[in-house]
Amino acid sequence: MSPSRVPPPPNAAALGRRLGREDLPHETLALARGLIGKVLVRVRNGVTLAGRIVETEAYVPGDPASHAFRGATARNRAMFGPPLHAYVYFIYGTNWCLNVTSERDGVGAAALVRACEPLLGLEVMRALRGRPVRDRDLARGPGNLCRAFGIGPEFDGEDLVTSAALWLADDGHTAELGASTRVGLTKAAAAPLRFYARGNLSLSGPRALSP
Repeated sequence: MSPSRVPPPPNAAALGRRLGREDLPHETLALARGLIGKVLVRVRNGVTLAGRIVETEAYVPGDPASHAFRGATARNRAMFGPPLHAYVYFIYGTNWCLNVTSERDGVGAAALVRACEPLLGLEVMRALRGRPVRDRDLARGPGNLCRAFGIGPEFDGEDLVTSAALWLADDGHTAELGASTRVGLTKAAAAPLRFYARGNLSLSGPRALSP
């Protein structure tokens, strides 16, 4: 069954309008900012999981901290594809991380989705996390987010506009935007390329970065 013929989940209306290619900016900084407040939707085994994106990091063209800095490889090829696709990578031997690709086809850049405020499917998220955590911590941090949403390497290169299993939505929510340096980097560490929803309890990273 093609994505266009897959019936929407019964509670899809509450999650907002599914976003198309032209509904979000393709420039990396603008996309990283624009994702704040949007809804990440994952349909897993017929169950809908959803969370509000509350924290992102931009990895811009020419960024020495970006996986794309030295050019395209088998690992990062999704970063060089069209905008609004998933780039999923493995880090520290334990965690998968979800990025949304940006810029035009052939330019390596993306926005890392660092944290979501859980909205729907929390019981399944708890089971996927595999240990007791507070609801606000279920998708706090990029590795925890991918665990809670059941996102792994099978989503690398997934088109977030046409996918029947992973997409972005807009329910009209707005958030006060904050900006800071990125978390845990040694290269381009001072660049203010992390964006977050001020006051949200699901933010990751040191508290001092999210006043």
